[in-house]
Amino acid sequence: MRYLTCAGVLTLAQAIPAQAIDLTLPVDCKLGETCFIQNYVDADPSDRRADFTCNLLTYDGHKGTDIALPAARDMDVGVPILAAASGTVVGLRDGVREHLPGEPMAFPEGQDCGNGLLIAHEDGWETQCCHLRTGSVTPQTGDYVEAGQQIGEMGMSGRTEFPHLHMILRRDDDVVDPFDPNPDATCGARQEDQLWATPIAYQAGGLIQAGFASAIPEFDTIRIGDAHTAQIAADEGALVLWVHLFGTIEGDVVQFSIEGPQGSFFENTVTLDRTQAQAFRAGGRRLHDGNTIPGQYTGKVTLIRDGQSMGVMTTRTVLTE
Repeated sequence: MRYLTCAGVLTLAQAIPAQAIDLTLPVDCKLGETCFIQNYVDADPSDRRADFTCNLLTYDGHKGTDIALPAARDMDVGVPILAAASGTVVGLRDGVREHLPGEPMAFPEGQDCGNGLLIAHEDGWETQCCHLRTGSVTPQTGDYVEAGQQIGEMGMSGRTEFPHLHMILRRDDDVVDPFDPNPDATCGARQEDQLWATPIAYQAGGLIQAGFASAIPEFDTIRIGDAHTAQIAADEGALVLWVHLFGTIEGDVVQFSIEGPQGSFFENTVTLDRTQAQAFRAGGRRLHDGNTIPGQYTGKVTLIRDGQSMGVMTTRTVLTE
């Protein structure tokens, strides 16, 4: 059985593949709605980072594509991981324990990938899938799997801070970026060069989830998926609108607004002072006799970059007496 590791090789393919591979999305989710791409392959060979568009949705030496869920609780329904192309399972691992955000990442040395599979395809291609849910890996070594066939479920096993699939694509042991299979290992690829059977639009950052709470929540509570409160009592102290973001860069602007039974309840604009893979911000008002009006409250959050909207998200709660 071939040993699974996340280390891989950093060298990118030396020539555009003569026989390209057509990849299907390896997670049963809808990009931009129920999942998003957190990281791409690092296209900068130096100690700096750049994804294939020259933006910063990657980290130094990252070799795969990370398709993530908004929160850990979203794993509970059993999100299927699918074979990106037909091939033979030549290595797998299952049984590595999982963890939630904020918990220690406990895994045996060399098993950063956690639970996963290595699938060999035609013409020297292979895909490696990491961080699957414990006990979810369904094929056995030597099994042939069809493109789109379920091979496991989304998890948080191994070295990961958020629920996601880390998929590495290689040809003849060289890492290939499915969004940029060109051999020069530099950023600035054209969209039509990607290896996805259905082209995937690039998103340079955006909103993951938003919600209401009676106080500013802990970030781990947000990442787990337990931060939103659908009903808040007037005596709980405050009405707070929070937002979870990805791919933010210094200078991004977050606009908050809350509308209540009598119109505008809260508005605020925040300029981000750091570039972060994931972040959260919150804002709201303390509740008192003068503003405690029972009813439905609607929160709206907008992320703006260079004057252009990167996304809008709305959420609702009910304020009770």
